[in-house]
Amino acid sequence: MPDDLSENLAFLCSHYPSIAEICRRIGINRQQFNKYLAGQSRPSRANMRRLCDFFGVTEAEMLSEPSQLRSLVAVRSQPLAAPELAGPMTHVERLLRASASLRRYEGFYFRYFYSFSQPGRIMKSFARLYHVDGRFYWKNLEPIREDGRGPATAINKYEGAALFLTNRIYIVEYETMQANCITQVTLYPSYHSRIGRLTGVQTGGPTRRGRRPGASLVALEHLGHNVDVRKALYACGLFRPDAPEIPEGIPRLVRNVIPDEGHVLEAEEP
Repeated sequence: MPDDLSENLAFLCSHYPSIAEICRRIGINRQQFNKYLAGQSRPSRANMRRLCDFFGVTEAEMLSEPSQLRSLVAVRSQPLAAPELAGPMTHVERLLRASASLRRYEGFYFRYFYSFSQPGRIMKSFARLYHVDGRFYWKNLEPIREDGRGPATAINKYEGAALFLTNRIYIVEYETMQANCITQVTLYPSYHSRIGRLTGVQTGGPTRRGRRPGASLVALEHLGHNVDVRKALYACGLFRPDAPEIPEGIPRLVRNVIPDEGHVLEAEEP
């Protein structure tokens, strides 16, 4: 018989396109997950932690009465009132006023970095930097496709904002499905007439690693303002560093190595 846990899991899963995508992103066997949903088995402590990390709830909330969890999710989904936004927006507005224009950086990009959850593979995603009313925004799509074969099994979607502060480009993005994961990217600007490549460092907490904070080097390849979006998305996925889909020089730019005399992960200028 299903219990509170299985009912809560089913409710949380209803916010995603498919069970298969959830299992892939968490790294849990589909058959085992189906047993959790049916109330036939309970997650181990490790798997419970991974489930809670992924759905953005505590273990106590996961095990609470279903009506209580639904109410909690509904409250978290409600838009904030103006008084609640006033404090945080003070800091956002100050940064926006200090930001220089990013107009020359607008357009589409391929984004490259070593995957946090698939060791040895480079993630190649598709992103866009654009402006609305003088503010600059960012969208990033990560089609999950092994070695460029076949249709994507899932697409991770991120949105955020971009700033140009003290000669560095900053991008803050969040995962749009649950809004429980933030990535912050810091990039060198380009001093060439053509943008070409941008390099930097990004931080985040991927779900398959238990949301342990991590950092990686990242490279952006500027594609211009007019691209075939469908073709660009089909070129994305997880690839070996020597795959033809990964341009020459990119593996070196995103290789995460701290030199013997170093103490922190630092990006080179391209």
